[in-house]
Amino acid sequence: MVYDLLPLAGLWMIAGGLWVLAFHRSYDPQHPDMLMRGLLDAWLLLVTAAYFAVSWTRIGQTLGMRAWKLKLVRRDGSLLDWRAAALRFVLASLSLALLGGGFWYACFDAERRTWHDRVCGTRMLRLLPLQKQARSRPAPG
Repeated sequence: MVYDLLPLAGLWMIAGGLWVLAFHRSYDPQHPDMLMRGLLDAWLLLVTAAYFAVSWTRIGQTLGMRAWKLKLVRRDGSLLDWRAAALRFVLASLSLALLGGGFWYACFDAERRTWHDRVCGTRMLRLLPLQKQARSRPAPG
């Protein structure tokens, strides 16, 4: 998750810049209008959700997951659809908000799946480096 904060920070800056251009012409995090602050927070949350949903539905990996050679798939090994990606993002966010409870669940699960993976029917695969994959294949003939 820490690795994914780097591209997210860039996306948040771009999204914040677009917000400023569209609504304020200046950025004031202490804006007196609570509605505008709430809408900005919702906008940044939507950008975050889009980052994860696009990554999970297109290639099954975020940039952070690529670095750690992880891939998110459904039970049958296929990529997530938009509905599953959105549900997983919401549930993972709730898990994180509850002091990582859904993530800690994986420590006690026989299949090492998080609570949100269980609910969404997804699992995390560890990808082998190409050299190990080639060595583990049986010789032809």
